[in-house]
Amino acid sequence: MTSNNLFFLLITILVLSFIIDKIINSLNATRFNAEIPKELADVYDAEEYKKSQEYKTTNERFSNITSTFSFVLMIAFFLLDGFKLVDNFARSFTNNSILIALIFFGVIMFASDILSTPLSYYKTFVIEEKFGFNKTTKKIFWLDKLKGWLMSIVIGGAILSLIIWFYEFAGANFWLYAWALVAVFSLFMNLFYAKLIVPIFNKQKPLENGELKTAIEKYASKVGFKLNNIFVIDGSKRSTKANAYFSGFGSQKRITLFDTLINDLETDEIVAVLAHEVGHYKKKHIIFNLIASTLLTGLTLFILSLFINSPILSNALGVAIPSFHIGLIAFGILYSPISELTGLFMNYISRKFEYQADNFAKNTFAAKPLISSLKKLSKNSLSNLTPHPAYVFMHYSHPTLLERIKNLRL
Repeated sequence: MTSNNLFFLLITILVLSFIIDKIINSLNATRFNAEIPKELADVYDAEEYKKSQEYKTTNERFSNITSTFSFVLMIAFFLLDGFKLVDNFARSFTNNSILIALIFFGVIMFASDILSTPLSYYKTFVIEEKFGFNKTTKKIFWLDKLKGWLMSIVIGGAILSLIIWFYEFAGANFWLYAWALVAVFSLFMNLFYAKLIVPIFNKQKPLENGELKTAIEKYASKVGFKLNNIFVIDGSKRSTKANAYFSGFGSQKRITLFDTLINDLETDEIVAVLAHEVGHYKKKHIIFNLIASTLLTGLTLFILSLFINSPILSNALGVAIPSFHIGLIAFGILYSPISELTGLFMNYISRKFEYQADNFAKNTFAAKPLISSLKKLSKNSLSNLTPHPAYVFMHYSHPTLLERIKNLRL
């Protein structure tokens, strides 16, 4: 294959991906006004359903604008030899391959973020504000941006530097070292994310003694789940939307509740949500996901090692001097169809896991409070109760609300 043929193949992949995404989103939009199933009739009243329809329609239109804007910029960047220009810019500062790569990706990511920031700002302070979700102040918005940039520079830069260093001294076998690095980093983050990263953006505090903590501890004791760490996070400083999550394992496991969840749900409903999260732990879903993501990363890096030495990858993007960072860009696009397939498989497995966690909560606690909590959370986030099956297949990591309720009532 010539570099010109590969260039057109890359463009074709980008175009097809954009078209497929638009088709799936359009199909989903046709269901915005669908009749709500009788099992979900009590989620919205007429006024709330109208508001949810407006919210979905507004987000759909905005998504079309942002995705089209990004697509046009990407195609223009390809056609105008943008990668060559940025590569030449990076090489004007140094001959060190690692520093060139850091400057190259830094320029692209920073420019991309600058262009997308007005859209993100509009999403937060216009759309989310209009529908009563936004609690973010402008100060928090910009501080989050700054913190995100710093973390990308420090963590992302360190990982990229090490991978390129592995490539330079190990050649085609670099993927083994890179795989080990990513595996260790993923394990570390799974164990300590809540302790190290979350505090950068949010405040956490132990759940206070009271009815809720007593109920949680009673349930944990009943199912033999040793729990020393129950935390409440100040999610309300950014949004009214509620959540809860489980992180870590072994001595580092903890359950984190958003303060919005505590405000929105009754005690038995919160315990039911936590029973679902405990179900994920008991069924070893967290371990499976960690192992699966590690294996998929290893596969990706191995395939990358087979192609990264080929100058055709760099030449296809108009860069005469072959380099790891340019080859990585081209490979990333070539690999995206495979990544989509593995993503579909992982979403399928995730939906199965959600059923298993729901069943665990139903069998060890109760179905009714879990059903009512799911309905409340859907209502409070103006969720789409009638998504198109194709959209669910492509994007949902959880079963739909209707499917979960039907399963819980079995």
